[in-house]
Amino acid sequence: MTVSGNDEKRRHSRVGFSTAIEILIQADGKEVRLQGNSMDLSLKGIFVNAGGQFVSGTKCLITVYLTGGIDKIELQMKGTVVRKSDNGMGIIFDSMDVDTYSHLKNIVYYNSSDGSES
Repeated sequence: MTVSGNDEKRRHSRVGFSTAIEILIQADGKEVRLQGNSMDLSLKGIFVNAGGQFVSGTKCLITVYLTGGIDKIELQMKGTVVRKSDNGMGIIFDSMDVDTYSHLKNIVYYNSSDGSES
């Protein structure tokens, strides 16, 4: 299912995609981990519903767990919280490795209604 991309600020399609995620924050010698589920994602970010929220501007490490295949696949991206709502928080991806980007691109492509990944 494709989520509307009519917002002029949005340049990448978002797709509905629910899977287990973990968000890790490391600050001041402490670690905070939140576990939850993704609600949608694009090549540039993810919206998650987790057991808590971080303030906008918080740097984090996101792990997305892909299930359903023979192999266990974990995608890791560095990100920044950009917005919060009652339903969860939006995180923009700051960096990821090439393999993660390739998996993410395939997820967006195969979950879009028209097969486009614009």
